Amino acid sequence: MNTLYSLNRTVAAFAIAATAALPTLGAHAADMKEIRFGVEASYAPFESKSPAGELIGFDIDVGNAVCAKLSVKCVWVENSFDGLIPALQARKFDGINSDMTITDKRRVAIDFTDPIYTIPNQLVAKKGSHILPTAESLKSRHVGVLQGSIQETYAKAKWAPAGVDVQSYQAQDQIYADLASGRLDAAFQDAEAASKGFLKMPQGAGFAFAGPAVSDEKLLGAGVGFGVRKSDRALKDALNRALKELKDDGTIDKLAAKYFDVKVVLK
Repeated sequence: MNTLYSLNRTVAAFAIAATAALPTLGAHAADMKEIRFGVEASYAPFESKSPAGELIGFDIDVGNAVCAKLSVKCVWVENSFDGLIPALQARKFDGINSDMTITDKRRVAIDFTDPIYTIPNQLVAKKGSHILPTAESLKSRHVGVLQGSIQETYAKAKWAPAGVDVQSYQAQDQIYADLASGRLDAAFQDAEAASKGFLKMPQGAGFAFAGPAVSDEKLLGAGVGFGVRKSDRALKDALNRALKELKDDGTIDKLAAKYFDVKVVLK
């Protein structure tokens, strides 16, 4: 009798412990009051500031839609792009929502949700410059990239060893300013960011995309997702569930249509 009672208690305790160890998504999502997203707010049309100082852009809209789906408050924490991963690890916010492409290198430090969208990477230079996104064409030229970005990683790996002067900046707006003033020969970034944030703006007059899009899955990744800490399994699951529902009901496609000229959402 005592042995059976002890065995039953052991089995019950094991079952409770096993259940507690599972990522109870529903309970966790219900317990969440807010999600703090880290963002670098100078990368239109993904994230930037309106004249009134409000955060706007595709990533901001997607983040707010996710928070609404999970019935939590969205809190935005501004941070330099190259410091987003260290700040996430230091728990300054819960997730990164700042057009951060999923790469193997970044996966070493943090985890990601499922990919949400993908954008081509292109070089921008003066019209008629005949510059191409190759080491040979860019040799001895000055190319601006966002510090901590996949474009910086690619440029330093593929172009810098061949004599290209790759200059890193903390904010994309600084790159555009130096490109417009002639201090840079070219800038390398997301094609949509370049189109909406520079080429279609007054300071972008006289500039255009230089050559074709650059592809390299290892260095440039294959899609953008939310960055999360490796230990935050329940948060990652909650975000993935919300993102899937927003893709399935067409919400993210509708948001993308406000900002982009081509289909960018990954199903």
